[in-house]
Amino acid sequence: MKKCGLIGGMSWESTLTYYKIINEEINKKLGYLHSGEIILYSLDFEVIAKLQRENNWEKSGEILANVAKNLENAGADFVLICTNTMHKVADNVKKSINVPLIDIRDVVIEEIKKRDLKKVLLLGTKFTMEDSFYKDYLIKKNIEIIVPSLKERDFIHKVIFNELCLGITKATSKEEFLKIINSYKVDGVILGCTEIGMIVNQDDLNIEILDSTLLHANKAVELMIS
Repeated sequence: MKKCGLIGGMSWESTLTYYKIINEEINKKLGYLHSGEIILYSLDFEVIAKLQRENNWEKSGEILANVAKNLENAGADFVLICTNTMHKVADNVKKSINVPLIDIRDVVIEEIKKRDLKKVLLLGTKFTMEDSFYKDYLIKKNIEIIVPSLKERDFIHKVIFNELCLGITKATSKEEFLKIINSYKVDGVILGCTEIGMIVNQDDLNIEILDSTLLHANKAVELMIS
């Protein structure tokens, strides 16, 4: 089995989901007492979130690059950044290591192509919804991306940081998320923040859900036992 390196803690709530999914899927595929060989480096999210607020992506890129190097040195065969937003510094991380970085955007694109979706709604932090690093990456693959209105983006961002990252799930927030999603005529919705899956899942909607956390974790499993 290949060793999976996880850069987690951003937030630890979603990192927990990665750890759970990877181990569950490894056990389903291999049986009995099998579980995943995982090397996890969990960061203090407040340090990273502060750098995000200060728009200091250079420093946060350095931190994640150093963590990736540590994971490689510890024996990881490949690395995942367990958050969508921090893929803004993915290029820095890729350059710092000699093992592959499994980019969450590539995994989402692969699934969109597989399901033959033409127009998708992107939900995530304001950084993910508004900055070019995510939208343009998908647009270059001929995927039409829609983002919510400014007021909706503010609400989504607030719920992510003030509720989901703290393990808080409110029925009222879920209701508003579903209202936002259902107001757009799209083929699918990207849960482009690794915490959104805590309150929204496929059973809630009639359109296709692309849960980046589930897709990313399952790609890790595929590589671990390939």
